Amino acid sequence: MSDTNIHDAAMHRTTAHPNPTHRCAVFMTRVVAVVALLLGLGLALWSGHARATEGEGDVTLQTHFWVDESGTKGIADVVALPPNSFQPMATFRAFQLDGTALWMRLEPPRLDARQRWHLMLSAAAFTDEASLYSRDPNGAWREQRSGDHLPVSQWDHPGQTPVFALDPQGAGPVWLRVVNAPAPTSPRLLLLTENSLQDMRYWTFLMIGGYLGFGLLVFFLGWVHARLYADRVFIAYCCYVACMLGFQAAFTGVGGLFFWRHSAWWNDVAPAVFMLWLTASGIWFVREVCAVSRYHRGVDRFVLGWSVFGLLYAVVYVAWMSPTAFLVLNVYGLLSVLLSFSLCIWTWRLGETYAGWMALGFLPVHLGYPFPALRSAGILPDSWATQYAVLIGSAIEIPLLLYILHRRAKDFNENRARLRAIDSTEPLTGLTIVPVLHLRLRDALRRARRYGHPCGLVLVELTNHGEIVAREGREAGDRALVVAASRLSAVVREVDTVSRIADTRFAVLVEGPLRPEELKLLAQHIVAKGLERVPALPAGLPLRFRLVSATLSDTADTTDEPVDEILLLERLNTSLDRMAADPRRVVRHLSPSVPART
Repeated sequence: MSDTNIHDAAMHRTTAHPNPTHRCAVFMTRVVAVVALLLGLGLALWSGHARATEGEGDVTLQTHFWVDESGTKGIADVVALPPNSFQPMATFRAFQLDGTALWMRLEPPRLDARQRWHLMLSAAAFTDEASLYSRDPNGAWREQRSGDHLPVSQWDHPGQTPVFALDPQGAGPVWLRVVNAPAPTSPRLLLLTENSLQDMRYWTFLMIGGYLGFGLLVFFLGWVHARLYADRVFIAYCCYVACMLGFQAAFTGVGGLFFWRHSAWWNDVAPAVFMLWLTASGIWFVREVCAVSRYHRGVDRFVLGWSVFGLLYAVVYVAWMSPTAFLVLNVYGLLSVLLSFSLCIWTWRLGETYAGWMALGFLPVHLGYPFPALRSAGILPDSWATQYAVLIGSAIEIPLLLYILHRRAKDFNENRARLRAIDSTEPLTGLTIVPVLHLRLRDALRRARRYGHPCGLVLVELTNHGEIVAREGREAGDRALVVAASRLSAVVREVDTVSRIADTRFAVLVEGPLRPEELKLLAQHIVAKGLERVPALPAGLPLRFRLVSATLSDTADTTDEPVDEILLLERLNTSLDRMAADPRRVVRHLSPSVPART
């Protein structure tokens, strides 16, 4: 390859790869655009399948409610209450039902008897108890039970959220009893036909199933990166993704329906436990990515303690399960969002480049977090946004974080490779340093003695380096050395070694097996390569090489005596020095035996 081609290739590499900041920005923009397009398409298709039959829709505001302060009243007691005991549900609202029960009375509208009708408690996958009472044709009360205190497999109508069957020809109102603690509950009632219910379930399962499958793929890629780069950051990332998938499965009710349908206890506590584990692993992940320990030991210990607290508090919450414990959980989640964002910005300002990108990567989940948080605080009622805002945010966040970590690991790995290369290469020319040459030469000599495979050693002197410096300056002289190193490397194989052993002198180790005729041909090629025009130098200044070569083990015996590579180099250096007395002779070939170490 000519020097012009080398220069063009270097320029191409420089211009073809933009800086990491630009790459991250372009990729994040594309991911957000693709996810937004897919979500918009999904919502459009969903709404297209939601053409309601007459009577379908949200009937929450058509109900009347009463709160049983004792929490012990049965259906007969409630029906016997004075009519003015029930208040109209004038607006969507939240109820704090610690030790109490919420009763809702609904007068169903006239329903099409040809359809099967259902009443769904929407976006309430974590309601403790939900029971619907209606009269059968004989006038007896029929109870349909669901809720987290009952395994999903034992629900009358197992589903992602509580669902109850309605008799379109039934007489009188239906009564819904709801119990939940310690989180507030804000019931939303949807009246649906069988077809609409199935359509809603299909699209919900498609969206959540696609999310979980995509999350598992990202988890696998993160684990591959952890094995590839041996970076603890990817282990923390995998823990974060696993907790996010578990939280979404529990929060949306899919986990209770498919994964732990026979465990009422775990179905009840899983959303809170996964939320705490998710938050704790997220803080640990931020700590690792931002390298907090590099900037402040005290802050690092605090962040580590904060993460451990979230991990252990899950046990306390499950054992306590009180409004106070629930308040601590919500405060911990809110403060963790602020802490993670603050750590990213703080370390970014201190010079941690990828910490700033991490702050942007977390942003989709941080923007979606207020919806379920305000719902848990009783400020927002249950809705599609409170149920799926974090899921949509995490669907954008998870691949962004993986790409940012990939760029970070790749850059760090390249830096480590450069550092390792600095330890074994000469700074000016990039050639192998002399100690490495000695090791390789020693191994080559041993192989030559043991197996009878001759190798070659060539010492090359750039004889007109002083003339170049005198005419064009020191910078031109250094450039000539770099070009000389490039041309010597171009005429040998990848397994051979080129090293700069003195200011203007190079050594070329040609691995065997090698015949003397091949080494002589290589010597002529080196001299001719130097005479080619150097684009960075005037036309009258080629690179003039003088060299001495030797085919090693030509006359070597096969004993296992230690070989002395230093003595061999001294002999060739001496021979090359003597050639300076005859400027017309530029090539000399020696045939020494392999020197033994004395």
